[in-house]
Amino acid sequence: MSKTLVAYFSASGTTEQVAQDLAAATGADLFCIKPAQPYTSADLNWQNKASRSSIEMNDETCRPDLANAAPNMDGYQTVFVGFPVWWYVEPHIIDTFLESCDFAGKTVVPFATSGGSGLGRAPQRMQALVPGAKVLSGGVLNGRPSRAKLASWASGALEA
Repeated sequence: MSKTLVAYFSASGTTEQVAQDLAAATGADLFCIKPAQPYTSADLNWQNKASRSSIEMNDETCRPDLANAAPNMDGYQTVFVGFPVWWYVEPHIIDTFLESCDFAGKTVVPFATSGGSGLGRAPQRMQALVPGAKVLSGGVLNGRPSRAKLASWASGALEA
């Protein structure tokens, strides 16, 4: 088993492409974080205050159920956690994933795709959810960075 894992949630496929390339560039294992109830395009309409994503993100206690069990984290030292930025932070499905695993002693590196914002408060929020782990500042990986650029970004993120 690899000592590195790339775990990601992708609502539209954008984050999935980056996660797959990052895993290939770093030789990491790959894990897709899937909600038990998949998101529809109507659910993702952030302009509609009654959409599922809007309702979830307005409730700090919301933890959408996972469709798949998280992998055993024992063999991993570094976990890259990818997601689309929602309301300047990570979607609550990421919080569900983080709280379902023991990250003690591990390094967590957030990465995101975004239509226009940075990671916002995501690293700080994630740190609060993974006691005993070190959450790095991570970064936004928009577009389709080459595997060489992703490998360089990953090593730089770990050295920071």
